[in-house]
Amino acid sequence: MIRLATVSPCYNEEDVLRHSTERLTTLFDRMVAEGLISADSMIVFVNDGSRDRTWDIIKELNSENPYVRGINLTRNVGHQNALMAGMMTAKEWADAIITIDADLQDDLECIPQMVSHFTEGNDIVYGVKVSRKADPFVKRMSAMAFYKLQHSMGVESIYNHADFRLMSRRALDMLADFDERNLYLRGMIPMIGLPSTTVDDVISERQAGKSKYTLNKMMGLALDGITSFSTRPMQVIYYIGIIFLLIACGIAVYVTYSLIVGTAVPGWASLILSMWLVGGFILVSLGITGTYIGKIYKEVKHRPLYHIQEILGSNKDKGDK
Repeated sequence: MIRLATVSPCYNEEDVLRHSTERLTTLFDRMVAEGLISADSMIVFVNDGSRDRTWDIIKELNSENPYVRGINLTRNVGHQNALMAGMMTAKEWADAIITIDADLQDDLECIPQMVSHFTEGNDIVYGVKVSRKADPFVKRMSAMAFYKLQHSMGVESIYNHADFRLMSRRALDMLADFDERNLYLRGMIPMIGLPSTTVDDVISERQAGKSKYTLNKMMGLALDGITSFSTRPMQVIYYIGIIFLLIACGIAVYVTYSLIVGTAVPGWASLILSMWLVGGFILVSLGITGTYIGKIYKEVKHRPLYHIQEILGSNKDKGDK
């Protein structure tokens, strides 16, 4: 039997923690009884600088539930960094970890399937969303646009896969070798190259609270993924520049012809329009180029991704149970 850990980043999730823990505990008890996982498996919550009672509730759950462990970060570092903190800590405790959002909208029945695939020799098992009917229309459409945008920009990732996945300790050790500050785990993990497979994930409605993952955060994640794993935006700028050059040549021919036949009419509208058009293109180009330079700036500083303030281990180790 394997020792399994689920890792869930939490930011202001006081409204879902107890319900989520109950569901995971029921699942773990069943999997232990079926001989899929060992009794010392664990549910790990990572408090990502929450401003509510999230950490207090995690401490209460840790004292009440033998499965629950907690990691308290010193401040909010973002979803991807909090995931990394949880995975790098939990890999010392478990044979395999499964990352899953604290609201448990992902299909929990995928977890036994993931464990089975792991025991068959797969180091990574991706949960791929096959249905998003439970998501609101706007979120569903924005998610589809998110994956299509990544694909069109050349980012190699698993389509319709978010961060619901199983990883072996060997895969986690290899992930630790990635010395990147701009984390985009959905693009980094497929680069590991170890044996992998997928399971079908049907999203369910959120049982409590509201999603903290806004459209703005999703677009920011898409930008991180594109600029961290693809240079295609710069290539697009190059080709647009060629098109602009060809248009300019065409306009030059037209102006020359108008001067020869005497049909040229002085005017400022076309001049102003051209200035705005070219000026806008230059600003966009500088913005995209600046984004890449900014990421280089972050990488060369090698600042820590996170700091851990406190770790709550198993209450079995403390003799509580």
